[in-house]
Amino acid sequence: MSDLSTSISLFTKAKRFIPGGVNSPVRAFKAVGGNPIFIKRAEGAHIFDEDGNAYIEFINSWGPMILGHNHPLIREAVIKAMESGTSFGAPTAREVEIAELITQMVPSIEKVRMVNSGTEATMSAIRVARGYTGKQKFIKFEGHYHGHGDAFLIAAGSGAITMGHPDSPGVTEGTVRDTLLAPYNNLDKVRAIVEANKDDVAAIILEPVAGNMGCVLPAPGFLEGLREICDQEGIVLIFDEVMTGFRLSPGGAQQYLGVKPDMTTLGKIIGGGMPVGAYGGRKEIMDYVSPEGPVYQAGTLSGNPIAMAAGLAMLHHLNDNGDVYTVLEKTGNKIVQGIKDSLNTLGLSYTINHIGSMYSLFFTAEKVYDFESAKTADTVIFGRYFQEMLKRGVYLAPSQFESLFLSTALEDAHIDQFLTANEHALRIATEK
Repeated sequence: MSDLSTSISLFTKAKRFIPGGVNSPVRAFKAVGGNPIFIKRAEGAHIFDEDGNAYIEFINSWGPMILGHNHPLIREAVIKAMESGTSFGAPTAREVEIAELITQMVPSIEKVRMVNSGTEATMSAIRVARGYTGKQKFIKFEGHYHGHGDAFLIAAGSGAITMGHPDSPGVTEGTVRDTLLAPYNNLDKVRAIVEANKDDVAAIILEPVAGNMGCVLPAPGFLEGLREICDQEGIVLIFDEVMTGFRLSPGGAQQYLGVKPDMTTLGKIIGGGMPVGAYGGRKEIMDYVSPEGPVYQAGTLSGNPIAMAAGLAMLHHLNDNGDVYTVLEKTGNKIVQGIKDSLNTLGLSYTINHIGSMYSLFFTAEKVYDFESAKTADTVIFGRYFQEMLKRGVYLAPSQFESLFLSTALEDAHIDQFLTANEHALRIATEK
């Protein structure tokens, strides 16, 4: 990486017209320092900035680019669909086809409704769960991100059983009262919350594998325990698979981990990276959605024909090519082992959480199993590590608390380049 003058100029201009100069906060690089890189195009395992610099990329649009960027299958599907128009606001055959395919790939989903984002999907799923159960409250987990809906922007309070406090101005105290917080991987706390709010908990929502406090895996028996609690108490169990859906397996994290939720939310992957989301679940729950039932939810661009075409191309490929997940697993194992080898050689303390094609490196000796343990990571070192990797042509997530996502476009030469850069970056970033 050399010249970044165009990106710097664009960021200066952007701050005049866009809050913070970006359209999503993490892009501003505030967690890692420096100026954000403005991307011009992407191809395969690489992204290219406005100054002509190339980077091996480990974000993949926060998950959906499983096959790498600008894959011919997706590109051709989009171009062909555009020949017929970009938006109709009316039903299309592709919506039916992708809905049927999703129900085949994810057995817990018997019916599915298309929306425009993961945030829309999670907001709608909570509303449907409340309508179905007739209850008001729901449980979410500290450090889990379900989009920017008011009900989800709640930070930890003084204790897991007491209500939390708004994590953003504009979130009302009334909203807070219906949102209950629990620490991830702690069944005892969940049971206590349920007991303290007896017969008033409509849903438990979580990322089955957390990706928004870094990659954090469920402890053995945790998801199974939640399933048992929900069955006993008549609570709707919702898996937010916006990140993990179709990434860890054709049936998502629920297939990979062997636990079946009542409802599932999905995101960008079902649009091949296009703006799209979906929520689905058991027929008896989904039949509460309008116009079949009384719970209202709508959207002019829901089921957009371009997004549906891209999603069909992606999902058919994943469904028909099981070796995709074998390749991703092999790539993940090679990269994580290489990072560990460098860390051990340098005598550094660390934790790496890894599952399939997702991983996070935490600069802490603590085991990372929830939000509090994730926060023990040294974010100053991470910021230096990020910048050193960027100098060497590797683009990582600009935050310690984000999972990294791999793609099938990563070849041995890319992995070797990454590991070489990683060794040098670790040495410099951790120098006293």
